[in-house]
Amino acid sequence: MISKNTIDAVFDTSRVEEVIGDFVQLKKAGSNFKGLSPFSDERTPSFMVSPVKQIWKDFSTGKGGNVVAFLMEHEHFTYPEAIKYLAKKYNIEVEETEQTDEQKQQANERESMYLVSEFANTYFKDVLLNKEEGKAIGLSYFKERGFTDETIEKFSLGYSPETWDAFTKAALDKGYKLEYLEKTGLTIVKGDKQFDRFKGRVMFPIQSMSGRVLGFGGRILKTDKKAAKYLNSPESDIYHKSKVLYGIYQAKQAIAKEDNCYLVEGYTDVIQFNQTGISNVVASSGTALTADQIRLVNRLTNNITVLFDGDAAGMRASIRGIDLILEQGMNVKVCTFPEGEDPDSFAKQNTLDELKAYLDENAQDFIQFKASILKEESKNDPIKKAELIRDIVVSISKIPDVIKREVYVRECSRIMDISEEVVFDTLAQIRNKEAKEQQKRNKQKQKPFTVERNTTPSAPTSANQDPNEPPIEAYMDMMAMEATMSGGGAPSTPKPKAKEKIDRQYELERKIIEILLLYGQKEEDFEDLILKEDDDGELVLEPEVHTAKVYEKIYLDLQDDEVEFTNPSFREIYFTLIDKLNQDENFKVDTFINYLSSEVASQITAILMNEERYTLHDWERNEIHVKKKDMTIAQITSDTILNLRGFLIDQKIKELSEITKETTVKSHQETLQDIMDYIALRRLLSNRLNRVI
Repeated sequence: MISKNTIDAVFDTSRVEEVIGDFVQLKKAGSNFKGLSPFSDERTPSFMVSPVKQIWKDFSTGKGGNVVAFLMEHEHFTYPEAIKYLAKKYNIEVEETEQTDEQKQQANERESMYLVSEFANTYFKDVLLNKEEGKAIGLSYFKERGFTDETIEKFSLGYSPETWDAFTKAALDKGYKLEYLEKTGLTIVKGDKQFDRFKGRVMFPIQSMSGRVLGFGGRILKTDKKAAKYLNSPESDIYHKSKVLYGIYQAKQAIAKEDNCYLVEGYTDVIQFNQTGISNVVASSGTALTADQIRLVNRLTNNITVLFDGDAAGMRASIRGIDLILEQGMNVKVCTFPEGEDPDSFAKQNTLDELKAYLDENAQDFIQFKASILKEESKNDPIKKAELIRDIVVSISKIPDVIKREVYVRECSRIMDISEEVVFDTLAQIRNKEAKEQQKRNKQKQKPFTVERNTTPSAPTSANQDPNEPPIEAYMDMMAMEATMSGGGAPSTPKPKAKEKIDRQYELERKIIEILLLYGQKEEDFEDLILKEDDDGELVLEPEVHTAKVYEKIYLDLQDDEVEFTNPSFREIYFTLIDKLNQDENFKVDTFINYLSSEVASQITAILMNEERYTLHDWERNEIHVKKKDMTIAQITSDTILNLRGFLIDQKIKELSEITKETTVKSHQETLQDIMDYIALRRLLSNRLNRVI
């Protein structure tokens, strides 16, 4: 168990923008940061981080919370794992109490697999650096490749002994279960016998973006025609090769900083580039590039430079991945090395300046690269040339941005010496063929945040009702004011257009929770209104100023009005907040959230980050003006309470009006008088707010 002192130190030290910045490319947006959601496939930012509140919100999926919640969602950490990760990041010593046997047994299967993988990584490194066989074979190989001690340490390189079960025996001796050795693929079990999968290989650990060991790649050093040169861990609950990029853990910060990612094929390509001085490089590890791998990069940058060696056949097969990159809306460049060279050998033979210069000078646009490769194959064959042009246009069709598509159409026309009209026609045919599927995808990915108000309820009517009855006229006047407020003018004939109805009580209850979270402990001067009769017997509201804390003002006012929260979640949060604010004078939102259940914390995050969606969608630039918090805290609090009172009065008026429908005019005079009294009170509230409510 991790001690409370450690947990408190972690929360006090951690910065949500720094931690999330390791995984998502964040850009400044006012006092906040925004970026692409790491939880969904999107091209428009819907992910928001608030340094002030120390929380994050993903508007595309509804997820949100504090820094620990992010790690638990993104990296699938348990709560203790997330705390330990942050402690390591901020150099905080972890104080732990001894776990019981029962607690050890409760560790979940994934965690057990992670622990086995971490042990394997430690074991392979130890063999490489400290055992005679490891030094003589494994370390010698890495030194021959030119890898320094620092590079070997940076990538946690290791060696698995030639003995059939050396690793398995060591793991079992340390108490690790054979079940998890087999599930991670480190051990092959056949009946009563167990064998090391990576026997006699140098080891390359494959890490997640957070640095957890997911699996391994092993290269055999001896000549053996029956054995594969490279061998990877099999698929498991923690390792999915289509969702992992080798080197992403070491490269993530450099990728975000340089705003570009170099994509290579092999482990040693990544390592050699790093040793030369270029860190923003990852590898697909010999597998075909996948959309999940591209999205990993897209969280950090929108720019990819694909590096190919001089093998033409290999390039022809690899350029298929370019279409996937384009489909994600990313910018793609391609750089090839001289014949007989690959990224590993070229980086080894050149200085950092020479390597950078070569990459800058030879990185070309994907369409120029693709045309040059395919054009060589088509030679003077018109049929092959037509197929080539169509192949290029298919790639162009994958680009989401219409301006970029047109630029590339013109470029294709110039390079291939064909009219732009023909290229545009071909592009239209290809895109029309997939139009229906694309529309479905777009609907799923882009859900615009729009709300239409319909605040004009039907007026109470009755077959026996006198249309000139004063109380009912008063009610209609009140409804007309509602229409004026919502439409900005006189009420007009309702249009048959269906509109989404706003749940005003839900929004007002939500606003009260937000005020308590942000300003609960602040002391303000409140101007209360006391309902009295004047000399003429008319109801009037007289102001009376007193000083109180915001939470006290809200609690007492709602208690006086006997107001109950109708939303169960808000009701729970409300009483929890009132209790906490009453006990803790140094109440802080981030501290409060840290010790709530994940469900309640997520709801609070959604409330606090609600206004940030205006920043995300740049509503003001689109002439959608949202009211800022330029009023005083006392005004915001009082207005919200008055609005809630006004809403409840409306509900009472409607309730009484329903009664008048079921009775004769003579029998509901008292009810009509009650309606008039409530309407008068409502007008007083409207005057107090200087607007119709």
